[in-house]
Amino acid sequence: MDPIINLSPAAPLLSQLLTHAGMWSGVISRGKTLRLTDLEGGANVGLLLYNADVTTERYNLPDTLKGQHIFYLRHPYCLHSDMGRVFASLTADTVGWHDTVCGCSDAKLVEARYGVKNYQDARNDWHRNARDCFLIELAKWGLGPRDLVPNLNLFSKVVADEAGALTFVPAHSKPGDHVDLRFELDTLVVLNTCQHPLDPDPRYHPRPVRLEVFRSAPPAGDDACRVSRPENERAFRNTETYVALRTA
Repeated sequence: MDPIINLSPAAPLLSQLLTHAGMWSGVISRGKTLRLTDLEGGANVGLLLYNADVTTERYNLPDTLKGQHIFYLRHPYCLHSDMGRVFASLTADTVGWHDTVCGCSDAKLVEARYGVKNYQDARNDWHRNARDCFLIELAKWGLGPRDLVPNLNLFSKVVADEAGALTFVPAHSKPGDHVDLRFELDTLVVLNTCQHPLDPDPRYHPRPVRLEVFRSAPPAGDDACRVSRPENERAFRNTETYVALRTA
């Protein structure tokens, strides 16, 4: 479905439906919020983030987790870059648990689990994998395999037992669940809706997701995401200094 662009202040700036392992990439500027909505339940959104102006700065998994003393993401946590800045803040979240550590599917995994179904035979129902989807979108911005980093898996829950074994929790996200990411830095967002690599569903069944972009107010000094951890407060200051010097 083609995107809908609306300039009304109360309406989303962009609204787009992602289906059939849909892919999307675009620059979302500071002061805007990306809302992703799981329309049927059980969705997964693989997500990568890069500084739109200097793409060598990108989402950093270790810093995001260790700085906030967490294993998974939820409101009111933040997504940190490898330069000590905040890409985005989770300002709203009806899911409560988003996987940070399991990465994404590749062609070998999808073929082994779901079999081969190519575009020539199945058209839009062909079997895609998340790694190739990321690379297709990254290529549009002059990026490639060397720019892949560990991704987020929004809407998916994976738990670890005492031995460290990881288990996927089916049907964690319900129909209508959504997550809001408020961007604190002009950010290249790259995403796809391929199934989670640990999803035990024997069917190839990526779920549809609604993508919307809204204007958002700047965070206040007592913003929940900013004050959730001292490390977030420092990262916000780093981000504000960077933005001020680039726009002065």
